[in-house]
Amino acid sequence: MPPAKKSKAPVLWSRLTWPEIAALPSDGMDAVMLPCGATEQHGPHLGTGMDTSLATHVCAAVSAATGVPVLPALSYGCSLGHSHRWPGTLALQPQTLIALVTDLGDWLFRAGFRRLFLVNSHVTNAAPLRCALEILRSRHDGFMVAVLNTAEVSPRVKKAFCADAADWHANQAETALMLALAPELTRPSLLSTSDDPDRTTGLVFAHPVNRTSANGVTGTPSRATAAQGHRLFRWIVADLAKTVRRALRENPPLPHAYSVPASVS
Repeated sequence: MPPAKKSKAPVLWSRLTWPEIAALPSDGMDAVMLPCGATEQHGPHLGTGMDTSLATHVCAAVSAATGVPVLPALSYGCSLGHSHRWPGTLALQPQTLIALVTDLGDWLFRAGFRRLFLVNSHVTNAAPLRCALEILRSRHDGFMVAVLNTAEVSPRVKKAFCADAADWHANQAETALMLALAPELTRPSLLSTSDDPDRTTGLVFAHPVNRTSANGVTGTPSRATAAQGHRLFRWIVADLAKTVRRALRENPPLPHAYSVPASVS
């Protein structure tokens, strides 16, 4: 039997020197990933760092598979919807998150990077991150930015996240992932009593979590297992890595400059 192949190590920005970072674009790697998480309540059975832990693990694994460097994770996000009912949430205003990401993007562009993957594991980061995308691509002609939500990287991943609740949070999928990836963030003895139903079906307004959940959970974490988490994590990494590889070869369909008006013939 041939020896097992060793998996590649992730490329972590924080461990690189400035000459090593400077060489990346000239060596053909003009892309980076930014793990976007949050610090927020995740019910009585999961630690507040769940979203950041997931984004960090996913980006590290995708980096090992693709060679794309990983920036230090954003551990705070737009978590205003979780209210002050449960201690632990530390939320940014949407404007703050937009400004933070655009500041980082400015520096990355000046350093020669032209592709930025915002790998997001907290649902309500998506809108501010999309705003940051709009600003960066208008500010820097040729800067390609993508918002990639870990729970939606493919149909099979999205189906798994929504299996027990459409408005899921700290549910079976998230709990299973933490049982597999970061068991220190879980409280297994509380799983059987943490289930809470999805009360949002048919609603028109997007209500804050204090109005939709009794304990900060929406879903059935009691059904989660580490085996489920390992399988779901493999899906996320494989499907996201496939998207990233495709994006590394992508160029804009047309070469038109952002700030140059079209000529009138």
